[in-house]
Amino acid sequence: MGVPAFFRWLSRKYPSIIVNCVEEKAKECNGVKAPIDTSKPNPNEVEFDNLYLDMNGIIHPCTHPEDKPAPKNEDEMMVAIFEYIDRIFNIVRPRRLLYMAIDGVAPRAKMNQQRSRRFRASKEGMEAAEEKQKIRREILAKGRTVTMFNLYSSNLTVSFTVILSDASAPGEGEHKIMDYIRRQRAQPNHDPNTHHCLCGADADLIMLGLATHEPNFTIIREEFKPNKPKPCALCNQMGHEVKDCQGLPREKQGKHDQFADSLPIAEQEFIFIRLCVLREYLERELTMASLPFTFDFERSVDDWVFMCFFVGNDFLPHLPSLEIREGAIDRLVNIYKNVVHKTGGYLTESGFVNLQRVQMIMLAVGEVEDSIFRKRKDDDDNFKRRQKEKRKRMKRDQPSFIPGGQFSPQALGNRSSPQAISNPRQAAFEMRMHDRQNSTTSSSPNTSLTSDGSPSLAGGIKRKAEDSDSEPEPEDNIRLWETGWKQRYYKNKFDVDASDEKFRRKVVQSYVEGLCWVLRYYYQGCASWNWYYPFHYAPFASDFEGIADMPSDFEKGSKPFKPLEQLMGVFPAASGNFLPPTWRKLMTDPESSIIDFYPEDFAIDLNGKKYAWQGVALLPFVDERRLRAALEEVYPDLTPEESRRNSLGGDVLFVGKHHPLCDFIVEQYKTKNTEPVDIPPELCHGIQGKLTLNENAVLPDQTVESPVPMLRDLAQNSAVSISFKDPQFDEDFVFKAIVLPGAKKPAPVLKPGDWEKTNNDGRPWRPQLSFNRDRKPVHLDQSAFRTLGHTMPRERGMPGMYANAVPLGTYGSPYTRPLLSGQQQIPKLLSNLRPQESWRGPTPLFQQTPQRTAGAAPLLAWNRMLQSQNQYQPSQYQGLGGPMSYPQRPEDRMDRGRQPCPAPLCVPLGKRPMP
Repeated sequence: MGVPAFFRWLSRKYPSIIVNCVEEKAKECNGVKAPIDTSKPNPNEVEFDNLYLDMNGIIHPCTHPEDKPAPKNEDEMMVAIFEYIDRIFNIVRPRRLLYMAIDGVAPRAKMNQQRSRRFRASKEGMEAAEEKQKIRREILAKGRTVTMFNLYSSNLTVSFTVILSDASAPGEGEHKIMDYIRRQRAQPNHDPNTHHCLCGADADLIMLGLATHEPNFTIIREEFKPNKPKPCALCNQMGHEVKDCQGLPREKQGKHDQFADSLPIAEQEFIFIRLCVLREYLERELTMASLPFTFDFERSVDDWVFMCFFVGNDFLPHLPSLEIREGAIDRLVNIYKNVVHKTGGYLTESGFVNLQRVQMIMLAVGEVEDSIFRKRKDDDDNFKRRQKEKRKRMKRDQPSFIPGGQFSPQALGNRSSPQAISNPRQAAFEMRMHDRQNSTTSSSPNTSLTSDGSPSLAGGIKRKAEDSDSEPEPEDNIRLWETGWKQRYYKNKFDVDASDEKFRRKVVQSYVEGLCWVLRYYYQGCASWNWYYPFHYAPFASDFEGIADMPSDFEKGSKPFKPLEQLMGVFPAASGNFLPPTWRKLMTDPESSIIDFYPEDFAIDLNGKKYAWQGVALLPFVDERRLRAALEEVYPDLTPEESRRNSLGGDVLFVGKHHPLCDFIVEQYKTKNTEPVDIPPELCHGIQGKLTLNENAVLPDQTVESPVPMLRDLAQNSAVSISFKDPQFDEDFVFKAIVLPGAKKPAPVLKPGDWEKTNNDGRPWRPQLSFNRDRKPVHLDQSAFRTLGHTMPRERGMPGMYANAVPLGTYGSPYTRPLLSGQQQIPKLLSNLRPQESWRGPTPLFQQTPQRTAGAAPLLAWNRMLQSQNQYQPSQYQGLGGPMSYPQRPEDRMDRGRQPCPAPLCVPLGKRPMP
């Protein structure tokens, strides 16, 4: 979804929604990896029922990786995708359903965004190719050469179902998944406590998950790590960018080049986003008292989702006054809570918008637009001033001399082992001569002298002083912070006068239609396959006047484009090789009736941004009628295979031969029943829909040929496939956005003090580290601290993690913990005892320490004291990373389930401290 920085904002504002995934690694034996037994309990201490894969979020990182060279061919791409799916499956371990959805034909509203992205990528690709050719020529001119460095399971588990919705089924992948969930929720046999897990990286998955109103919904995605190293686009080596490429051959990695295929990066890790915890946060934030109507938390969540659309999405540009980095969502929520008392009700209901109430919210935003623009300008000026001062400090503090040659600094990511210094005395002499020359003469500082006094290129290189004021700033003709900003905006962006009320109302009406279409898309499905927003820019919030009477209905019975038709509306001419020859000609032939749809160059309006990728690509909109008219002339040229590619398909369901539904499906093939039949819900965990025979069915005990040469055929297949169709409803049917009867509310995760970010006398707040709210962090007991006190250096300033660690509770320790307000002094022997937090209540039975058996030593008061002392964990609130740091990874802590052993038993016999 087109909401830059949305996930970053969300995870910082609501940090407890994030949990790091615990992943069991496959064990190797003689170079062969043993498969992980996914039938065992999930190591994340939560069991998921359904796993949904938004496949485009998997296909793209596998085919265009950022941290390693791209796959050489389609076979390697497919293998990478299969391995990725296996890894996600091993982490989540779904018990009922795996639903894989690949993007099909998208609605017309999404095609604008797809078209802009494809054309922009084509233009940037041509520019990058020109730059690489320029650098290649420079390298060749120096006499060098550029060196290049270059899902399916045959044994499905019992009662486990797989549904594949491939690219022939129309719709975006994530929305096909949501449509499946909505239709299953409307069935009487649906389990309201199903635990869903959706894999994908798009920010709109969070809103889509909230829109389902399912109490147990989790998203799994890759953990974002900024500034990851990327290989050079020219030579595929790490440590430099293409503009700095020298065309040097790759250095040997290890004595025998045994590390050639390894990369200096860690394996990509995954995180869970718990929407049940996000719902807890939102319930605390959105709850309002003294309303003139009954408060309904589910309706307020729908309104929150709707307000997020104003900061941007894939179908509409965001309003000029609302930037998520400036706290736009918080501002909207505050205005919403202040105005909702006057609206008389909520903004939305099951995906339908009340425009009269929305108008009140938008006009309230419009009243502060002027101050928002002025504050944005002030913040931008302050940021530039700080950056200028920072560059001045760096320029002042940077070294005046950087050694070159053998002593030149090496780029991070260079994995080669250090080379032996040759003739160090000569190199040291050169540097001394260079330093002397700088201090006594006015000769060039960029050269050094050899032994005979001649300049040497192997000497030091003077850093170029870059003037911070020399960076060109994009021209801003709108100047939203100055009077007359609305007049300049409409004149520059729409080429009309701001006083043209008729045109402004047309823009606002199109935007209001877009808001209604997007919300309907999220809650009910695609309202119209043909609608789209026909402008590149959005109106102002202050223009949303008189929108209550604007129509918000859409034409019924619209149909999606066919696959090749969508490619003609999205692809630039440079991608025409994926289309039939006569279709491709329409993109390049000067006599083509639609040649204006495919400009070779186009303008990019930065629109107040700094980088081109943030700008607006000013492409002409595709006229659907003209496109279809031009394609009618070339449709007869399609081959049978191309006609098959251009047809729309459906979903396919797979089960194993031990699945209760398997015999039912096999019987359909034996009887050759061509009529659709209903799935018996009792045989498939309540899943309902229609089944029809598949022409290319996979049948048990038949060999399945692998389409990938690198993978062997499945000779012992035990799965069966059949075509599947979701339950159908009338076009006017409304899916209710409610929590289903019988759904159990998950146990609360947030503590009362979590909302204020601090508790326990202002101690730093820490979120829950796992799905198990009762799991306690691993800690060091008294004996472990005494061991550290004996074996680790205690002097201040000494290196090491435990250099300044205080051995808690040691006799005569000079370190004491500050007293809480109202707390009385107690003996040092008990100085680090703390009462349990009052909100927790008595310790549950399963957490209590078992009593000793008969005949054992009695539990003395001192032992009971230490036992209660260990219930307090300092690390519960403060990690090594400091306040508000991310939780430590499971592998950094003690292995899950292991109990900390007494430290003296862990010390070698000869090094045990004396009692």
